[in-house]
Amino acid sequence: MKQIITGFHAIEEKVRSACESGKIEGLSLSYSKIGPRVKKILDVAKTAGIPCSQSDNKMLDSLVQNLPEVARDHRGIVLVFEGAKESPQNEVNFDTWIAEAALSEDKSTIVVLDEITDPHNVGAILRSCDQFGVSLALMPQRNSVGNVSENEIIARASAGASSYVPCAVVKNLNRAVQKIKEAGFWVYGADAGGESVQKLTFPAKTCIIMGSEGSGISRLLEEQCDSIVSIPTCGKIDSLNVSVATGVLLYERYRQSLD
Repeated sequence: MKQIITGFHAIEEKVRSACESGKIEGLSLSYSKIGPRVKKILDVAKTAGIPCSQSDNKMLDSLVQNLPEVARDHRGIVLVFEGAKESPQNEVNFDTWIAEAALSEDKSTIVVLDEITDPHNVGAILRSCDQFGVSLALMPQRNSVGNVSENEIIARASAGASSYVPCAVVKNLNRAVQKIKEAGFWVYGADAGGESVQKLTFPAKTCIIMGSEGSGISRLLEEQCDSIVSIPTCGKIDSLNVSVATGVLLYERYRQSLD
């Protein structure tokens, strides 16, 4: 399978990752002109031993013609990955997805899983994501469950929803949330002591961050939240399981969208 990657950031991340791991087989770069960003990418690629060839924009246009419209803006450089494993249909490229979401006026919901490592919880969250119409589930590359589509526990706990809910994995979750805000989303962190979800009206573009059960939402992500939202409870223990809390918040978001 041939995978075509565009966008300075996405190409930089792939090239840097290949350089660090030494796994460069099947990778090649085609470029039409050398600007500062392209030169930076080429320098890293050549150091790693990735083949780089200069072409023209017509050739690059032909490489990207089957990509989604927003990803066809190659800006003079394209990364080709020959022999890439075919990704599950619900596994999406975050940079491409958020670029399209920024141009859309449709209602959209993102759920961010901040260092939630228990596959049972991740599976249960994805099941709720499926039932309540979540547009994207986003998780970090590190301190996460790894490959969602190949995890049997997640598949069982999600009742198969892990094959349907659009999922993206990013290297830097903090940077990804910055892009989410730039795309017009309001970002809510789920934590005790915040504004009651009963008093909140979710906007058309909503992002909900769920933190790990051990430490909650990381400080850098919490600082990016527009508001902290909580669920009123009456029990003797201090909190809900993260997957249950996610389900409650997503139901309220979905309920409001029906009004």
